[in-house]
Amino acid sequence: MNITKHRLATLNSCYAANSLVIDGKTHILLASEAEGPCLAWSGADYTESHTVWEGPGGTMSIVPIPGTNGEFLAVQKFYRMYQWEGAKIVHVRPLASGGYEVTDVLDLPYVHRFDLLTVGERHYFIGCTLATKKESVADWANPGKIWVGEYTGPGPLEVKVLKEGLTKNHGYSRLVQDGVMRGLVTCEEGAFEVTPPAAPSGEWTIRQFMDWPISDISAIDIDGDGELEFATIESFHGTYFRVYKKIDGRFAKIYEHPEVTEFYHVVVGTTLAGEPVFIGGCRRGKQQLFYVHAVSNNPLRLEAELIDEGVGPSNVYVLHEEKRDILVAANREINEAALYFVT
Repeated sequence: MNITKHRLATLNSCYAANSLVIDGKTHILLASEAEGPCLAWSGADYTESHTVWEGPGGTMSIVPIPGTNGEFLAVQKFYRMYQWEGAKIVHVRPLASGGYEVTDVLDLPYVHRFDLLTVGERHYFIGCTLATKKESVADWANPGKIWVGEYTGPGPLEVKVLKEGLTKNHGYSRLVQDGVMRGLVTCEEGAFEVTPPAAPSGEWTIRQFMDWPISDISAIDIDGDGELEFATIESFHGTYFRVYKKIDGRFAKIYEHPEVTEFYHVVVGTTLAGEPVFIGGCRRGKQQLFYVHAVSNNPLRLEAELIDEGVGPSNVYVLHEEKRDILVAANREINEAALYFVT
C-alpha cells in the first residue's frame, strides 16, 4: 500500500471533514471548530480552493443531503471547552452564481454529531447532544440525548427525543448492513444501535449492544468471516484504541494500540486499496495517524501501520475514487487540512 501526503492549507482548529458533489464534480470540505471558516477544494488532485463560509465556525459535523446538487447540513457554533449553548444545524446550498446560501434549520444546544439515514426515498435526521447543560468543563451532571426526526427539505427541522440519560454522548458512526442504514451512538453507558422507521408510520428502534464507557466507535468485517468487528476509543476522549470481536456470544478484545495516552479521537472502519482496515488517530502523545489491518486470519492477528506522526488528527473522512482512496484529514493539533492519497 502506497500513501503520499498533500498539505492543503493551514486551518485553525481544523475539525470536520467530508465531501460532496456539485455539478458532477467532487468537492472536499474541511471546517474549523473555532471561530473560523469552512473551506472547499476541487479539481485535479484537489488543488482548486474556495471558501464556503468565513464563520461563525464551531463545526463538528458536515453531512451531504442525498439527491441534491451539493447541498449539505452542518453544525455551527459548537465551540471549544463548554460554550455550546448556541449550537445549531444549518442548511447550506451552493448558488449558481457562486458562493453558498446558509440557513438556520434547527437550534439544538450541545449538538455534536448528527447524520441523515436514508430509507427508500425518505431521509431521517439523528442528532446526538453531548450534554443538556454545562456549568463548567468538568460538569457532566446533565446527560445528553438522541434526537430524531424526518428531514423533508431545507426548511425548519422538527425533532423529538428518542433517548436521554447518555453521559458524555460523544461518539457516532454510520453503519450500513444488508442495505439498512443505522447509527451507532456511544457514551459512558455504552454503545447503542439506532435504526430509523422502515415505513412512514413506523417507529425508531434502539438497541444497546455494549455496556462499558466508550467515546467513539466504528465497525467493519476486518477478517472476512462475515461478522463485524468493532473498533472503539475508551473512554471519553480516550486512553485506549481497541478492537473487539464477538466470540461465543460475548465481545472479546482482540487488539489494543500500543500507545496508551489521552485523547484518541479518530476511529473509522473502511477499506484502503481494497483491504478492510480501521483508521485511528490521537491528539496527544505521538499524535499519530495510523491504520490497523489483519496480517493473518488463522489465528487472527492485527497490526498497526503508521501513516503520519506529530499531526494530532481530530477527524478523518475516506473518499473512494476509481484508482485511489483519499484520506481527508483534519489534523487539528497542527492546524492543518491535509489529504493522504492511497494506491
